[in-house]
Amino acid sequence: MEYLDSLFGLKGKVALVIGGTGELCGAMAEGLAQAGAEVALVGRSEEKAAQRLKAIQEAGGSAYFKPLDLSNGDSGFDSLLEDVVRCSGKVDILVNGAGMNAATPFFDISDEEFEEILNVNVKAVFKACRVFGEHMVERGRGGSIINIGSMSGIVPLSRVFTYSLTKAAVHNLSKNLAREWAERRVRVNTLVPGFFPAEQNRKVLNEDRIASIMRHTPMNRFGNAEELIGATLLLASEKAGSFITGLELVVDGGYSSMTI
Repeated sequence: MEYLDSLFGLKGKVALVIGGTGELCGAMAEGLAQAGAEVALVGRSEEKAAQRLKAIQEAGGSAYFKPLDLSNGDSGFDSLLEDVVRCSGKVDILVNGAGMNAATPFFDISDEEFEEILNVNVKAVFKACRVFGEHMVERGRGGSIINIGSMSGIVPLSRVFTYSLTKAAVHNLSKNLAREWAERRVRVNTLVPGFFPAEQNRKVLNEDRIASIMRHTPMNRFGNAEELIGATLLLASEKAGSFITGLELVVDGGYSSMTI
């Protein structure tokens, strides 16, 4: 147990989880807190944040909430960094997990919908990486950035055109930054969930689509949010994940292994 704590433990680390009020990143935030990190949850819903903070604190972890709306792309990350540094002194781990989806037919996608998804899924991730990545580089102590990708960023999925192209951009950005910052000990990886029921994808999960997903998933089930925690801790830990950067770490029940 002592060895595992030294390998995966995050005591003394500060983790900022953007999208931490959501289902998937909320579970990841709980995992980071239970591993010893102080966690700053970032999101829009104070009510959802309160529920997550209660769970973290009841498990003996430390966390607090910072509200932020990413939908307009002008996200206030500089102010957020100042707030978190004032509260916690630094940021060691960044999880970029906010996301927006839509199942609009291609010819019906409005400019407004396209811009909103682009703002949340790409522009906000780009800006967060720039602000918090610079903080990590200038501190000279290294750090870990975990961008949440998607299977649709690797292989395009039907009906989610804008979501797919924006997630592909996140995958590409992560690899570029991994290369740029490797010698500065700032690791940048993409955590790629398979199919996990969450608020942003429930609108596209009708009965036929669920059946299609199950036929394509060897484990024949959806993932549970808690099943992302192990991968998160691997990528967050400067010991366990010290030589891992530029990786697309897929957690998908075998989905990407299936063809016909």
